Amino acid sequence: MADQYLNRSVDLVNTNETNIYVVPTASISSPPQPPTTAIIKSLIVCNDSGGAVTIDFKISDKSLGPADIMLYKTKSIAANTTTELLTQPLVLEDSDILKAQAASGNALHVICSVMEIT
Repeated sequence: MADQYLNRSVDLVNTNETNIYVVPTASISSPPQPPTTAIIKSLIVCNDSGGAVTIDFKISDKSLGPADIMLYKTKSIAANTTTELLTQPLVLEDSDILKAQAASGNALHVICSVMEIT
């Protein structure tokens, strides 16, 4: 098994649902991709605007068919603040996707710290 530490940063410039992090999908093609488990160690949101903005986070859980599972729904991020959303690590499996959607564009930045285990 190998561990790899990653940082995924996204500027939510619009109100579209945005993929923050996608767990690699196992594949036997060339080169092969082994099954991967990802541990989200930190999920930070910074609001650099003058007003509070809400954000949704969801996980597209591929083991459920896929199904979107809400992690945060209309989580308010106060003006000119940075908020750490996780109090414990979050485990994602092969092909899962962490997604975010801001209520308004050009206000929120997301930083996701990940450890991939293969």
